[in-house]
Amino acid sequence: MTYVVADACVKCKYTDCVDVCPVDCFHEGPNFLVIDPEECIDCTLCVAECPVEAIFAEDDVPDDQRAYIALNAELAKVWKVIVEKKDPLADADQWAGVKDKRQYLER
Repeated sequence: MTYVVADACVKCKYTDCVDVCPVDCFHEGPNFLVIDPEECIDCTLCVAECPVEAIFAEDDVPDDQRAYIALNAELAKVWKVIVEKKDPLADADQWAGVKDKRQYLER
């Protein structure tokens, strides 16, 4: 089992999770983060750090967000690893509570 970044991260990209990851499994895109399922060691440290509760165990991803499992695996292969916390996107707080943001995900 691995962990998955889901819908709540889109257009927020808080990186608190990156700071606690012991294996550098996060990858960064323009307005979203993903977890590389090949690198994730299921330590759960990132889950509590996410201020928008966007990280789920693969088995616990909500049914309407299951597509994010494959999306994390796909994008982790092309996006660069992020190893240090960065500032969130400028309007992250405005997007934090918005639902169904997949159409805004920039590849």
